[in-house]
Amino acid sequence: MSGLTLAATDYSLLTDLYELTMVSTYAGEDLAWTPASFELSVRRLPRGYTYLVAMGLAQVLEYLQQLRLTPQQIDYLRGLAVFERAPAAFWELLSQGEFRGDVWAVPEGTVVFAQEPLLRIDAPLWQGQWIETCLLNIVNYQTLVATRASRLRQLVGEEVDLLEFGTRRAFSPQASLWAARSALAAGFTATSNVLAAQQLGVVPVGTMAHSLVMAIATLKGTEQDAFTVFLRSYPEGALLVDTYDSLAAIATLADRQAAGEILVKAVRIDSGDLLSLSQKIRQLLPQAKIIASGDLDEGEIRRLQAAGAAIDAYGIGTKLVTGEPVNGVYKLVEINGQGVMKIASGKMTLPGRKQIYRRPSGDCLALASEEQVWGKPLLELVMKEGCPLYPPESLTTIRDRHRASLAELPETLLDVTQPVVYSPALDALIQQLRQHP
Repeated sequence: MSGLTLAATDYSLLTDLYELTMVSTYAGEDLAWTPASFELSVRRLPRGYTYLVAMGLAQVLEYLQQLRLTPQQIDYLRGLAVFERAPAAFWELLSQGEFRGDVWAVPEGTVVFAQEPLLRIDAPLWQGQWIETCLLNIVNYQTLVATRASRLRQLVGEEVDLLEFGTRRAFSPQASLWAARSALAAGFTATSNVLAAQQLGVVPVGTMAHSLVMAIATLKGTEQDAFTVFLRSYPEGALLVDTYDSLAAIATLADRQAAGEILVKAVRIDSGDLLSLSQKIRQLLPQAKIIASGDLDEGEIRRLQAAGAAIDAYGIGTKLVTGEPVNGVYKLVEINGQGVMKIASGKMTLPGRKQIYRRPSGDCLALASEEQVWGKPLLELVMKEGCPLYPPESLTTIRDRHRASLAELPETLLDVTQPVVYSPALDALIQQLRQHP
């Protein structure tokens, strides 16, 4: 068995089986080419969240451009018992399966709320169905990380550095690259992921690990010898002082600096009482940059900030790239020009192709076909008949958009979970389909 690695050619088969059995059914009923619209949205925000940051569109468009099955992949599907009765039209569809639909999307970095579509797919029914799984995988994770990054930036302000340290905790090597991109786009200062930095055109950052201190202390003499050796090659580097006795290490570094032996530019603390340790470092090494890490989340950082911690940068990994997910869903909203909706309790969807209008008083969700303009439209046409309309955006562009998106929303809107109203036309369609689904 070969390794479970993922190449660009694999993405077309990266879908749940039921997407393909549905496509087979559509083909057998001569429905595959029926015009359809699907929207990706989030019904409910994660606990404690009041907004989301849309992210992942660049990878969605890249995926859709490459959407086609190889002959080997089609042969694999032919060999599955579940497709023994699949109609010939199904195999014809798969053999010509390039995406030829339109994509409407909220630009990356934009603040959005629950129930608002982050993107809409207008395409033949079978194509819109096929791509559901991969789109959710791409958008849900990147939106999650971007949202957490944004909230952390709002918490610490602009003067404190936020460093993305999540590669070893991200859900896969691919996810680690997406996490770094999303964090940087939503306000983080830098990433430790070298590959992500190289691909994104930024400079990676890093400090040192306890293993270096232990190795050199064991082989060369002491913890302080480890610091000396490290600074010889990296005079601007951050010294990790909590391998043994943090307070003793800090005091000795201060004595050595006072004696002119070394110059400490930065210190990292990864465990212990970060509040008291940071204050002690500031007292003894007032010019050193203090970096804190160690399973930090919003709650702990808020506590440290409120208590007067002397911390100049936070390295955040686990709590940035894991945890409670953004539970985005991808639902059919229109078929052959007719709005459709799911009415099940707790999982109702909103019918029809929609547009989001941003207003100072709160967003208005309206039908895309409405002539009345309720504010600034957020969903933009970004792909036409399978062809992107714009080149990929830079991180700087997305970051600037995110800042502007936050700035245009009053703080009162960012304090509530659902500042969204429906247009009369959308509300009327909802009520009509409730009565006659």
